[in-house]
Amino acid sequence: MAPIVEAVDLKKTYRRRRGVDVQALGGLELAVGEPGAVHGFLGPNGSGKTTAIRCLLGLIRPTSGQVRLFGVDSTTGFHQVAHRVGAIVENPKMFPNFSGRKNLSLLARIYKLPSREVDRVLEIVKLDGREGDTFGSYSLGMRQRLAIAGALLKDPELLILDEPANGLDPAGIAEMRDLIRSVAAQGTTILVSSHQLNEIEQVCTEATIIFNGLVVESGSLDAIRARHGAVDVIVGTDQPERAIEVLSAAGMPAGHRNRPSGGEGAAIGLVTVDVPAADAARVTKVLADSGLYLSELRVEASTLEDAFFRLTAPPSPTAVDRIGVTA
Repeated sequence: MAPIVEAVDLKKTYRRRRGVDVQALGGLELAVGEPGAVHGFLGPNGSGKTTAIRCLLGLIRPTSGQVRLFGVDSTTGFHQVAHRVGAIVENPKMFPNFSGRKNLSLLARIYKLPSREVDRVLEIVKLDGREGDTFGSYSLGMRQRLAIAGALLKDPELLILDEPANGLDPAGIAEMRDLIRSVAAQGTTILVSSHQLNEIEQVCTEATIIFNGLVVESGSLDAIRARHGAVDVIVGTDQPERAIEVLSAAGMPAGHRNRPSGGEGAAIGLVTVDVPAADAARVTKVLADSGLYLSELRVEASTLEDAFFRLTAPPSPTAVDRIGVTA
């Protein structure tokens, strides 16, 4: 079965003034295949997320490569699958002096849908009761939710959201998070681009991380964290300085969690060890082999943010040459 969303060696170069070419996408690979999945499309601002989404939706033509939705080339055949796709790209635009209901009713007429569909989506985004207010009077969060309601009118199998929580306050972000979860629970596949990693980590089970127009990692969140995150192992010992020395010599960067505290008996200090997840068990062995024993041990698991910053850290010149990133 073909992936629901697929990009193969996708490249997009913009020609700027004075003949300067800017490469937005340098060979992007993307695959989203599971119905009902929430797939995070992550990257720093300017990494090419919106450009890739525009290519997927047939809004711009790629320089080269292939983009497909439901197995159909969306560059030339998006009209064949448009009824299966809902999307919001950048800022939602609706008539400011029309009510939320009237804006949705106009869209429903364009799509040749019955008016009951307007009631259905207003309930989904929890704007029933405020549908008579004008769009211009809505908060930013309400505008985003109304835009999603418009994208859901066709009851799409795929929903593409470009930075849906951008600019929202904490309450609006929480509402957006709940909305994404509820839509996915109905079986809709969601591709959501964002740079707000904490939110993505709470709603997605898989992600693709891009940097300078290239994929640097893709897979389940658990796998990404395990491969590229770090585990802070916190150990307590009566010889913190010696523990730091031993661990650092073993290739495991360590430092004081806090200053050793004095008092009667041995001073106890906490040491933080920054290690890959797979090496966490080595910490106790390395210390024990050096005659250092622990009075405390705990692990602080890595986050998606840890992995993200490791993957998108500015590369060395050698790494730039290796992955083909252009300035």
